Amino acid sequence: MNSEMLKVAGNNENVIITQHGINRLREKQIKYRDVIAVLLNGEIIEQYPDDYPYPSCLVFGHSQNGRVLHVVCGYNEGKIWIITAYWPDNERWESDMKTRKGRK
Repeated sequence: MNSEMLKVAGNNENVIITQHGINRLREKQIKYRDVIAVLLNGEIIEQYPDDYPYPSCLVFGHSQNGRVLHVVCGYNEGKIWIITAYWPDNERWESDMKTRKGRK
């Protein structure tokens, strides 16, 4: 998965949110437009090529009000599947919010 694939998120018809994703957005009070902003302008920081049913990745970016947001999404057949999104914290992430603690 590469950053060009994320550009398909510019067309809402290409973005599908899993039920898990819907639940997490509600739970974490994350807006759909913030997820799209991350996909369009963010940076892939981890890749999971062996994920099932589609390869996926972790995207680092910022919400529309500038808060750091992580989005996990899969890609297949021209569609982006939103798996989850969350506000990263200092307990699990280094200060850059791109590097997991314990992994350098």
